[in-house]
Amino acid sequence: MDQDTINAARTLATVRRYEAAGFRAWPAATVHYDGTWAVRLTAGLPAKRLNSVNPLDPSDVGRLPERIARAARRFDAYGRPLTFRMSPLAGAPLSTYFDVEGWTRFAESLVMCLDLAVAPVEGAIDQIPLKDIGRFISASMKVHESDPSLRPGLSEILGTIQPEIGLFALERGAEPLATLICVLDGDLAGLFEIATAREVRNQGHGRNLIRSALKWARLRGARQAWLQVEADNVPALRLYDTLGFGEVYRYHYRRPPQVAAQ
Repeated sequence: MDQDTINAARTLATVRRYEAAGFRAWPAATVHYDGTWAVRLTAGLPAKRLNSVNPLDPSDVGRLPERIARAARRFDAYGRPLTFRMSPLAGAPLSTYFDVEGWTRFAESLVMCLDLAVAPVEGAIDQIPLKDIGRFISASMKVHESDPSLRPGLSEILGTIQPEIGLFALERGAEPLATLICVLDGDLAGLFEIATAREVRNQGHGRNLIRSALKWARLRGARQAWLQVEADNVPALRLYDTLGFGEVYRYHYRRPPQVAAQ
């Protein structure tokens, strides 16, 4: 086996590790498998990562029209647009097929990681995660300016996360300034739903909350932190870069030409 083949195998192994951690950290309401495609669907929340087909083996490209049609029927039953989430595990042949068929490519994102041994947590506030899930959901939805109708779906997702979670909210009186979720999975600490209230952005609140969460995760035995961020979110990328996060791999979404990207 040549070095390029070895390096490619190591890269895919790394991607599989983060993808599996991501599925556990943000579980879809239902998951069906078609070969090695994980078909994730969630009636209560419209997020793409909870409502997408996730190919997990680059070589699994047999009977594509039949399997895509089958997936489309599942998505239609949920009232969701057929969406494929294309990590490096999807492979080039499937991407080429979508290109030929005219599928839209959109929402490229980065998976980034940070070695917690060198994380900038000195001086970070020792913040205890919230125990009141309802209070956290209220804070998070306000910071994200979410539709109130999504509250039951978010509550359901948080209630089904199996690894240990830390619900972090930075507040000023009764007003939430920033929120995030930290999911501990073995030696990995995943950061999700990071957001700062619109009116107090660029004041360091997000940075302070992230540093507190990283400190908490390290004290609980995590060795590496990771997160996902859209490639066009320049302020977030700048923040994560200054905290020491580096890119591991990228993914994007694909939809059929008759389905609008959202």
